[in-house]
Amino acid sequence: MMSVNENRYFETDGTVKPEALAGNPWLRYLVSADRPYWNVERIGEMADKKKNAALAYCLRTLDILDESASAADLDDTDYRLVRTVLCWSEVAKAGSAEDRRRWLARGYPLDIHNEASAMIYADHHCVRRPETDAAFLLIKLHGLPGQYVRGECGMDSSMGLAPVAASMGEKRFLDVFMVLNECIISAVDPAIWQKVSGKIKAFGKCLVDGHADAMPAMQRLKALLPECGEPGKNAVSMFAARIFPFYDLWYFQSALEPFGFANAARICEKAVEYLAGSDGGAEEIRHLNFKPLADAMYYDYVGKKHVNVYKQRILERWLADPVEYGQHVSFSFEKNRISLLIGVKFTPVCEKLIDFCVEAERSGILTYEKSITMLYDTFGFRRDAFDRMNNEEGYLATMNDADQSTKLSILDYVKGERIVDVGSGGGVLLDELERRFPDREIIGTDISRNVIETLLKKREDQGSRWTAVRHNFVEGPLAEKADTIIFSSIIHEIYSYTDLGKGKFDLRSIELALRYAIDSLNPGGRIVIRDGVKTPDTGKMKIRFKTPEGLDFFRQFLRDFRGMDGLSDEEKCAELNADERSVVTDMNYGREFLYTYTWGVQSFPHEVQECFGYFRLDDFRKFFAGHGMTVVEARSLLEEGYKTHLSPLVEISRPDPEKGEEPMEFPDSNCIVVAEK
Repeated sequence: MMSVNENRYFETDGTVKPEALAGNPWLRYLVSADRPYWNVERIGEMADKKKNAALAYCLRTLDILDESASAADLDDTDYRLVRTVLCWSEVAKAGSAEDRRRWLARGYPLDIHNEASAMIYADHHCVRRPETDAAFLLIKLHGLPGQYVRGECGMDSSMGLAPVAASMGEKRFLDVFMVLNECIISAVDPAIWQKVSGKIKAFGKCLVDGHADAMPAMQRLKALLPECGEPGKNAVSMFAARIFPFYDLWYFQSALEPFGFANAARICEKAVEYLAGSDGGAEEIRHLNFKPLADAMYYDYVGKKHVNVYKQRILERWLADPVEYGQHVSFSFEKNRISLLIGVKFTPVCEKLIDFCVEAERSGILTYEKSITMLYDTFGFRRDAFDRMNNEEGYLATMNDADQSTKLSILDYVKGERIVDVGSGGGVLLDELERRFPDREIIGTDISRNVIETLLKKREDQGSRWTAVRHNFVEGPLAEKADTIIFSSIIHEIYSYTDLGKGKFDLRSIELALRYAIDSLNPGGRIVIRDGVKTPDTGKMKIRFKTPEGLDFFRQFLRDFRGMDGLSDEEKCAELNADERSVVTDMNYGREFLYTYTWGVQSFPHEVQECFGYFRLDDFRKFFAGHGMTVVEARSLLEEGYKTHLSPLVEISRPDPEKGEEPMEFPDSNCIVVAEK
């Protein structure tokens, strides 16, 4: 269904109405854009780059104006003023190639679109005294209040509106100012407007008073990079002395948030050093514009906008060691009248390496996985062995969806005030813990820095109370004791990835992690485990595949799975019949294969590295009894999701030389074990 303003200007087939085009030159500029302008901060999918974002955004602002209860209080003159500002504020992002050539020839700074849009407006309306024209000034300075709240500019950048405020009077100006900013900000996200409207109103009152209120450097830095914690003293000092007094910052957060405060400071220092060493015009630069860098840092992964972690890692390496890594990468700087455009350049070899890594991540093929591991270990891209790089988000989403059934049931066993979720991944359990126990302290842990960064961003985005810290139970107990420690689908990962000197898949890693967890409990505290489980059945399993791909998957699993190398080759594959697409294998080896097969080709490179079952229920009981713990619950079960996924792919039976084949159910996949101190 078309919106009010789409109906006003467009036919039902999406073509612009001739009379609308003739009477609205701003609309002609927006619809004639032959080079889509895109803002990485405003898109969720990279396919959005192909859309006419400036036109769509403008129409959203006009719809909000027509729907706003606040706007209803404006008289006709002020309503038309706000509408005029909204119509013209995006035009510098659009226009035809000929329009842009003409604007550039006239000296319009198209990369600072609000100022350029104001100049284009002034051309069409023959504005002779722009310094007193309310529409011109509101177009020129539109968006700056929001940028101030985000830390991107100082309030003094907007003081050109003080004469408008004085001429209108406080009430009228604030009414216009608030409606205008509601339209501008709500068109990006209504939730942002709800969050910042009070700050915007305080900003407007400062304009009425003619007083620019300076935001302290520490506060401004935290507003710039809200997901990065506390900035260090060196970063605060550098920005306070060399950046904030002189420059407004454009696209700062989208470009530099992946790097954190210290590296953001280093990048800005390089920009300032370039200006200091450049010939002429450096003193005219008022904006550091990071849009080229932001554009370079994102790409399409499974249809979503995603930070290119390989580029990020290479840049981080270069900033840490410019001499060694300077051969691979450099920043690009371009002075454009009042702006310095800041981008990044990689050597052709480096670009090819990045492209390879991206495609390898997308492929999910094990041979690519091995190659990519060698490459990013050689170049030092990974922060730790648990980084899954660019597909972390999709992988965690898959895990969380599939595990939903019994994952939540284990919360019935939670007790006490301080609850720790080990290996929190995508944060599903943290959200549910907070919902169910709103007054308790909830902490998530993970080994991967990537995961912790994602969790902290999620917490900020949704305003959660829980927190997340990096911790490894194999290395020691928690700093503060807890009342419940939850291991949900994480102990098998400890078993699969930890090397204590004798290789991975060492049961000592499990014993060590659980012992440190016991040490981390208050008296009466609980360890709650939901994980894979070995079946007590020591027989054999026959798997008959219903698709040709299944047998190939088993052959690949047989070559690459190292989690049960204590079995002989004959135990792993006692019989393989290509004609009937079947294999006979050890019961627990078959169980491991089936639950790897569940995840499919995309997740195979990761899943084949993990052994899901490591203890039988009796092994859990013996371990906890040996450490003075009381086992409150110990049961195994088959996750319904496994049965749903596997039934169309395989059928299983128990082979017997005398009785023939006996149909069997899928073995239990999971267990729930609860032990109390």
